[in-house]
Amino acid sequence: MKTVEIIISPGGEIQIDAVGFNGPDCERATRYLEEALGVVGNRVKKPEHQQRNRTKAQQKVGL
Repeated sequence: MKTVEIIISPGGEIQIDAVGFNGPDCERATRYLEEALGVVGNRVKKPEHQQRNRTKAQQKVGL
């Protein structure tokens, strides 16, 4: 399940975490929040960022 988690520390620091996303979809999912909140202080790419979304293509040949 894909979710975007927003964590706000008692000191006001905001952390955004894209859970369940692969590859560049992580950044696409959080871009609007980063733009709305302003300056990004630190971006940590999880191992999932290196994974690519795979699509399965099937083709049936009719007689």
